Amino acid sequence: MAIQTSAVVEEAFAEFVDSVTGAVPNVLAGVVFLVLAAVTVRVLVTVVRAVLRRTFADQPVYVQLGSTLASIALWFGVLLAFLSAVGLPEIAAALGTASGFLALGVSYALSGMLADAVAGLYLLRDPDFNPGDQVTTGDVTGTVTAIELRKTRFDVDGDTVVRANADVEKKWTKRAE
Repeated sequence: MAIQTSAVVEEAFAEFVDSVTGAVPNVLAGVVFLVLAAVTVRVLVTVVRAVLRRTFADQPVYVQLGSTLASIALWFGVLLAFLSAVGLPEIAAALGTASGFLALGVSYALSGMLADAVAGLYLLRDPDFNPGDQVTTGDVTGTVTAIELRKTRFDVDGDTVVRANADVEKKWTKRAE
């Protein structure tokens, strides 16, 4: 009985060593891939940040948001590629699919906030809508004091009135000063 146990242990150990030896090339390839990916991601995020700084020089929140989202997307792609490179493509495929469903749910849950942020981008880029302009939107007529990520602030007779960018962007009229 002791001889059988010893043979089983030796066989299991030999299989383990063979598995580890077989996995070493994949692990080394994965480490090299991660090093190259880290450099590439850093360069790409720097480029994205520089482009966003030029585009939104007066809106650092958009620069931070855009560069953070780019970084997250790039690192997630690196993770999926790494899993495939080390021999785990099924896990990479499952994570990719699950993250797609998660992103769909999050985007639906945050659709109002995303609509305000996108409308804010349009308002910021519109040459006819700037701080200091007299504007009528909905039931508000006042001076635009600030255009932010999700809201626009108006000065109406000394009071600050805040409206969601999506509501402002739908219909507004610039008043003659």
